[in-house]
Amino acid sequence: NNNAENPSCAGIDGVLESYLQSLRTVQLYGPTNFAPVINQVAGAAAQVTDGSQYHVLLIITDGVISDMLQTKEAIVSASALPMSIIIVGVGPAEFEG
Repeated sequence: NNNAENPSCAGIDGVLESYLQSLRTVQLYGPTNFAPVINQVAGAAAQVTDGSQYHVLLIITDGVISDMLQTKEAIVSASALPMSIIIVGVGPAEFEG
């Protein structure tokens, strides 16, 4: 949501609001590195030990992942945490890899 101090969105309405705001303010360019954001959300998810929260990371990208090995490692590391990762590719890039 472009807020480093409080990067969470509340519900689908918060996700949509953040997405619409990002469309107006974010300039898309490469490289496309996912591991850092996955690790950041995984760190927040690891803080929750009582089952009271579940994190959903939605990544919308117009580029092919540049750090594929690190992204795979981050996903595997996060797989036991209370979180899901959704990656949506948009545009003409080749997302087959």
